[in-house]
Amino acid sequence: MTDPRSTTIATDLTGPVAPPDLSAAEREHAAWRAARERKLCEPHGWLSPVALLWPTSTPRPLPGLPGEWWVADGRLFTRPTAGDTSALVGDLVRYGAPTSVAVAEGRSLVLGTYLPEGRSGADGEQEVAVEVVRRTGRYGLRLRDPQAPTRTGFSGVPAFAYDPAWVLDVPVRWFDRAVSLTVGAAQPRLVHHVEAVGEVEIAHDHLLLLTGTLAQPRLLFTDETDGVAPWRVLRAGVPGEEPAASDTLRLDLNRATALPFAFTGFGTCPAPAAGNHLPFAVPAGEKAPR
Repeated sequence: MTDPRSTTIATDLTGPVAPPDLSAAEREHAAWRAARERKLCEPHGWLSPVALLWPTSTPRPLPGLPGEWWVADGRLFTRPTAGDTSALVGDLVRYGAPTSVAVAEGRSLVLGTYLPEGRSGADGEQEVAVEVVRRTGRYGLRLRDPQAPTRTGFSGVPAFAYDPAWVLDVPVRWFDRAVSLTVGAAQPRLVHHVEAVGEVEIAHDHLLLLTGTLAQPRLLFTDETDGVAPWRVLRAGVPGEEPAASDTLRLDLNRATALPFAFTGFGTCPAPAAGNHLPFAVPAGEKAPR
């Protein structure tokens, strides 16, 4: 494998701009990186979280949120209070009665948005979105604020330069049945329940588990590279092709990305399966964003 080289591509909120003298593969990679950064920069994307709150069974206000919040009978509840200076709005919000929603384990939904005190306008750049998550049997509230410093100050994700040597076609063994696994999470005291759908062999009999689905397998892994997130993720396969139809699988490690927890302290991302570690450096893909 080649030595790492730093990428120096000018960025703004539209994503990287590729120099004109790149190869076709490098241009395709630059376009993918631009789309990746545009997605991150959406008003309520993964650069916007500013809090992760855990309501209890006792109705009470939560920092920064209108109303009071509680959990009962497997559902999350909220209702306005007399001192509110803003109001939660949205298709799921009931007016004149408590609002309640149920979310499956490992899933989330946006309950609604509110305009914090002192802000005006409804252009999508001011309203805070309230995302309801359920992790390890607990309900949480993730606040997504377009005015988060992580978003307004964003200038691109640092990444290694594209290197074709890190585009690997590796042997893959698909499991007859998905294997249920419990893995750790980016937040303490949380776990995730995932399914392993196969395993790939990378360099000298290192076997790593693929999770997700047969149609969209992904590889969560750690390695020995300095300056990257604690773990990264890679969507395996060639876009437009059916991964499980072959006994080899394309791993373009140039597309190894940092998960949401690497951008803010409010991600609940799953950790890699036990043993999904490469005992050498992989200087490809995204570096640690903070």
